[in-house]
Amino acid sequence: MLLDANLLLFADDELSPFHERARDWLTESLNGEARIGLPWHSSLAYLRLRTNPRIYRSPLSGPDACRRVRRWLAAPAAWVPAPTDRHADVLVRLIERYHLSGNAIPDAHLAALAIEHGLAIASADTDFARFEDVRWINPLRG
Repeated sequence: MLLDANLLLFADDELSPFHERARDWLTESLNGEARIGLPWHSSLAYLRLRTNPRIYRSPLSGPDACRRVRRWLAAPAAWVPAPTDRHADVLVRLIERYHLSGNAIPDAHLAALAIEHGLAIASADTDFARFEDVRWINPLRG
């Protein structure tokens, strides 16, 4: 499974209505048997957003946010999936097939990683449903 940044943000933000469910799911997943892909794409998005005072009333400092990412990366099931040699081709194919632009491009990058590694994407973002070749799950649903 490949994690999207929104699950990290919800798990970390005590003011989020999804906090408890996301925190519990993330803790269980990172300490479970199955490997959980935490791509740099998601970690960097978490760092960018969680330290932004325009988004959070009480943003984290850069060092505090980095410590949280390091803790997740040190979890037993965590690993960092890297793009393969096919990444550019898979990414461009997705962009062309779905006529993507703007904010949809980062989603295509994550979808390309999922395709390359044969993984599902875990995200609360329904936009991932558009990618027919990618299995998407929302662990916060229901």
